[in-house]
Amino acid sequence: MVRRKKCMVLGIAALVVFLLSGCGKSSSGGTAGGRASTDPAFYEVTEPITIEWWHALEDQYSATVESIVAGFNNSQSLITVVPRFIGNYTVLNETLVAAHAAGTGLPAITAANTPYVAEYGAGGLTENLSPYIQATNFDIEDFGEGMIAATNFDGKQVAMPFLISTQVVYYNADMARQLNVQVPERLSDMESFLKAASKIGPDRKTQQWAFIVPGWDQWYFETFYLNNGVKIINDDQISTDLNSPAAVAIAEQFKKWCDAGYMYWASGTSASSIMRQNFWEGKAFSVAHTSSLYNTYVDNCPFEVGMAWLPAGDTKISEIGGSVILIPAKNDQKTKNAAWQFMQYMINKDTNMKWARETGYMPTRKSVLYTEEGQKFLQEKPAFKVIFDNLDEINPRIQHGAWGQLAKIWIAYMQETILENKNVPSQMDKMAQEINEVLEDY
Repeated sequence: MVRRKKCMVLGIAALVVFLLSGCGKSSSGGTAGGRASTDPAFYEVTEPITIEWWHALEDQYSATVESIVAGFNNSQSLITVVPRFIGNYTVLNETLVAAHAAGTGLPAITAANTPYVAEYGAGGLTENLSPYIQATNFDIEDFGEGMIAATNFDGKQVAMPFLISTQVVYYNADMARQLNVQVPERLSDMESFLKAASKIGPDRKTQQWAFIVPGWDQWYFETFYLNNGVKIINDDQISTDLNSPAAVAIAEQFKKWCDAGYMYWASGTSASSIMRQNFWEGKAFSVAHTSSLYNTYVDNCPFEVGMAWLPAGDTKISEIGGSVILIPAKNDQKTKNAAWQFMQYMINKDTNMKWARETGYMPTRKSVLYTEEGQKFLQEKPAFKVIFDNLDEINPRIQHGAWGQLAKIWIAYMQETILENKNVPSQMDKMAQEINEVLEDY
């Protein structure tokens, strides 16, 4: 049974406390005495300074991290950036929130998972970058509306797009040709696909799953709901639609497919690595995962890896994933200025394409997507064509200060319902009640 203590506060506890006490109020970006400056000289770095960049990029990205940081450090003589791996995005979030609450030990610049933008903006953690952008004529429009919206809070640019990904389906292209099956474009065709791409033994045990769902993160299954008329957070911002008939029907389908052995709900300790291993060993035809792991899949699979869009409903939207980059508001202006210089370098066209080539993250600049360089990227990674073809369908993630807590409740209930054979409508009603309490309390 999933329980929620009414006064329990999770990842943003320190933010909320400091915001309510008046200690978490954001400094106005690029301010002098509280007034935004439009003078470019205000943001210049005039003396040597060493700054820390916090990130969550694991070992497979270390060579690229070191190369890019060295490139920046060697490009000028005043700023020395020291990269620091904090842990995964959950650990990074907790560490950053704690430093913000304490007011000490903050990095000059940090990466953050995309869902945290609203929480950080509401809690005053992030520097308002709008004056920086205006004063230095930074071309933010080159990112496109979706990415700008995903890094904006309350009309202020509180972060910038950094390593952007989206949800995709990886599939065994060799197996697809052998079986003459393909990942369906629509959810209504999912059942026939699952039957065709799975193998069930005489003992009724699954020998090969058609599809694995990463149940440890709602991001991987929430678009099934969004594309079939479920709002998740209603317009009133204090209630959920996750126990509506449409939402219950989707949950029931997931449970039915898992019970039949066609689909595997990956959850628990090491769920991500276990899921990937099953796919690499040919025990699964396809998996939903982030596009940022494309290189990892290709490097580990002894077969051709294909990439498909998640099956759609009335719409076929996906959501921005990956990470943003931001400047903590409580730092002094000298530190912020140095961070702004490094930030611009990290997200410029050349550096962005280096990230895209050497990782599975996608190019974020509109100006390079259809250029010769963008076409060369597609030649190197042809599977990414499905993302290029659906760029307009990639939307900002749901931004709500209580989203993190809502997501944990949703994940836990889905896991319990599917793996412990619970009654779906009853479970979804209980889940919605808990989520509504969270939303009402926020």
